[in-house]
Amino acid sequence: MRIGLLSTFPPTQCGLATFTRALSSAITAQRGAQAVVVRSVEQPERLNLDGVIGELVFGDHLSQRRAAELLNGCDVAVIQHEYGIYGGDAGRELLHVMRALRVPAVVVLHTVLTDPDPLQRTVLEDVLAAAGAVVTMTRAARDRLVANYRVEPHKIRVIPHGAPTAPTDVTPVPGRILTWGLLGPGKGLEWGVAAMAHLLDLDPAPHYLVAGEVHPKVLARDGDAYRDGLRAQADRLGVGGMVEFDSNYRPTEELTRLVATAQVVLLPYDSTEQVTSGVLIEAVAAGRPVVATRFPHATELLADGVGITVPHRDPEAIAGALRRVLTDRAVESRAHQSALKVAATLHWPAVARRYLELAKDLLAAAPPESDGLGYSIRES
Repeated sequence: MRIGLLSTFPPTQCGLATFTRALSSAITAQRGAQAVVVRSVEQPERLNLDGVIGELVFGDHLSQRRAAELLNGCDVAVIQHEYGIYGGDAGRELLHVMRALRVPAVVVLHTVLTDPDPLQRTVLEDVLAAAGAVVTMTRAARDRLVANYRVEPHKIRVIPHGAPTAPTDVTPVPGRILTWGLLGPGKGLEWGVAAMAHLLDLDPAPHYLVAGEVHPKVLARDGDAYRDGLRAQADRLGVGGMVEFDSNYRPTEELTRLVATAQVVLLPYDSTEQVTSGVLIEAVAAGRPVVATRFPHATELLADGVGITVPHRDPEAIAGALRRVLTDRAVESRAHQSALKVAATLHWPAVARRYLELAKDLLAAAPPESDGLGYSIRES
C-alpha cells in the first residue's frame, strides 16, 4: 500500500514537519507499505529529500495540480491540517488540491479551535466535507469537532500522536525538571521559572533544563528576546543557578535519550485550546511523570495517574506539583508505572498500523466509480 502524505516536512522547523517525518518512516517500516511526501512550502525549494516526491507551493496553481497528481499516484492521501501551513487565507488553497483528488483522503487535525473566525470555520468545514475520513488525536478534539463544526461523526477516528520508543539504558537524573520544544511566547516558561523560586528550600536543589531553539518565526520577529527575558527573570528571582537553557539542536534519537533523563517533565503552557501535544505524548511514552497546565490534551492523557495537572499561570501550584514528584518516591513511581501502561499504544509503529488499518477501510468502502471523496467509515 502506498500512502501519500501532504504536509510540511524537515528541514522546515515545526511540529507538523517532525510528525510527518516520523509517521512516514513508521509507515514505510511496516511490511507491504510505503509512504511518500508532498511537502508544503511557502517558496519553491526543490530540495533532494529522501521520500519527498514533490512540493505544494503557496499561491502556485501549477503546483496545486501537480500535488494532486502525485497524491493520485498513491492508494490513499493523508493530509495534515493546521492553520498556516497551506497558502491562502485560513489555508484555503488546500481545497484546490483536495477537489482534484481521485483517491480517498484522510485529514489529520492538529488544531481544533473552539471559536474559529468565520473564514477558518468555513474552510475547515469544506476540508472535512471533502475528506473520506478525519483523524483527531484525542477524544477531547473529537468532541470539540462534533460540537462546534459541521462534520459527519462517523468519519472521525481517534489515533494518538506517535512517539519514539524510549531507551532502556538511560536512568533519570535526580532533580532534573525538563521542558523542551521550539520556544516562544505561549509556552508558559515564565511560570516554570517562577515556580523554581518556590523550591529553593529543597536539598539537593532541583535543576530546570529548558531544551530547544527559539521558534524560527519568533526569532525572525523578536530575535532572542524571549529567552533573554527568561534568563533575566531567573536571575531576578535568585534561581539563575537552577535554570539552564540549552539551545542545541538534537536529532530524534538524542532527544529521546534526553527525555529519559528527566525525573519530571514540566509543560506550563498558556494555551487552554491545545488538544494535541507531541511533547506530552513523548514524555508519557518515555514513562516520565508529567506536571502540566490543564490544557485539554493534558487533562485527558494524565487523568489516570500519569501526571499532575495544575491551573494555568499559577507558579505556586506548579511548584507544589513538582515538589510532590521530586520528594515523594511513591508519587513518582505511580506516575511512572501508569505512563508505562499506555506507552506501547503511543509508539510510532503502533500508530502507523492504525493509519494503515484506516486506509484499508477506506479502500474497502470505496466504489470503483467514485472520485475518492466523501467516503464514510465506521466509527471507532
